[in-house]
Amino acid sequence: MSRSTYDAVVVGAGPNGLAAAIELARNGCSVAVLEADNIVGGGTRSAELTLPGFVHDLGSAIHPLGFASPFFRSLPLEEHGLEWIHPPAPLAHPFDDGTAAILERSVDETAEALGPDAQAYRRLVRDVSADVEKIIATLLGKPRPLRHPLAFSASALRGARPARALAEAFFEGEKAKGLFAGNAAHSFLSLEERPSGLFGLVLSVLGHAAGCGWPFPRGGSQKIADALASYLRSLGGEIYTGVRVSSLADVPLTRTVLFDLTPRQVLDIAGDHFTPRYRKALARYRYGPGVFKVDFALDGPIPWEAEECLRAGTVHLGGTLDEISAGEAAVTRGEHPERQFVLLAQQSLFDETRAPEGKHTVWTYCHVPNGSTFDMTERIEAQIERFAPGFRGRILAKNAWGTTDLERWNANLIGGDINGGLMDLRQLLARPMARANPYSTSAPGLYICSSSTPPGGAVHGLCGFMAARSALRYLK
Repeated sequence: MSRSTYDAVVVGAGPNGLAAAIELARNGCSVAVLEADNIVGGGTRSAELTLPGFVHDLGSAIHPLGFASPFFRSLPLEEHGLEWIHPPAPLAHPFDDGTAAILERSVDETAEALGPDAQAYRRLVRDVSADVEKIIATLLGKPRPLRHPLAFSASALRGARPARALAEAFFEGEKAKGLFAGNAAHSFLSLEERPSGLFGLVLSVLGHAAGCGWPFPRGGSQKIADALASYLRSLGGEIYTGVRVSSLADVPLTRTVLFDLTPRQVLDIAGDHFTPRYRKALARYRYGPGVFKVDFALDGPIPWEAEECLRAGTVHLGGTLDEISAGEAAVTRGEHPERQFVLLAQQSLFDETRAPEGKHTVWTYCHVPNGSTFDMTERIEAQIERFAPGFRGRILAKNAWGTTDLERWNANLIGGDINGGLMDLRQLLARPMARANPYSTSAPGLYICSSSTPPGGAVHGLCGFMAARSALRYLK
């Protein structure tokens, strides 16, 4: 590692850490990134977990917010090897009768397949979908006039409601309710809790928005991290892997430090530099449910009973609103539902680099209580088999990771929490605590740039970008 004095040092080379370093570097700062692992990426990594030639995403897999991110779009990542793949349909949600609700890129096509709920679905998402890129741009402090400001205001108020209440208020049929419930379950909240409805609305809208969708990178999610790292180096930024930071004494001479870490880790490293009030706030920070993840190598595509599922990159397995709601509520209570909600990605249907010819990969996870040690492999397999009879007969190999495995692989995944902390209404608005500048700490020159800051989890780089803008003001 260079012994030079840096303007900024970033601890952690996940997407937010790399994003922070890029924003600092392209504003003329000297930057070094320190990563404990031997590979950059954090939760955005890929590897051969099952058999040779089968490329699996270790963490994140599908990236609607990554593709929509105005910060990522401002970077020449395609010149550094990133290529996005858009499946014909963003999402499929099968039911027990052998049919499926499909989230199409078109609002009208999606609505027409929802029967009695066609008009209600259009009313819920159409105008907001048309404005989504302008809405996202406001995250960069560049507000743009909306075409449908009244529709956006109404949707924002609806999104603050619990997902179950919102679905029941708008829809009559099980297909529309189930489709919305699956999107809302990405919140890791009970669907009776605020603001789970917001997650259902945002993910639905991103699927329809022009220029967005639910894409993934060709070759694996590692390609996002590799492209960010390559661009950072082209700006003169330095990256050092295999460097574990246990205290600020491990950080080279620098004017400011940004932590792509969760509050618990930041406390361990720099807690002595904080005020008692700030230390107490970080210690009270709450982590959300964890995940149990299983990757499969298959001898062929998943034999979905609803064949239209083969058009989608992502499939939600949970059946009806009632079933998904019951399962997520059980996880919130610290239980393991018999029929849990399963998120599934089948990238190899559209990306030939993921598996040998004629073979396929499948990425799945379900929600479990934080720190759970229960093996959910059998229940995940049963849920897939329920909608795809014969699935088990196509399994060549599998790899399961529980919450402790995930945290061992990536220390940011406390108890298996992949969102950097619970995203209920309180912690969505005030991450990691209520503070005028959520990225700054009580110690001058020390910042948090992880998903434990706004706007929270997912691969979009906006937490890093915003923290870097705060650090730039300090440096100037």
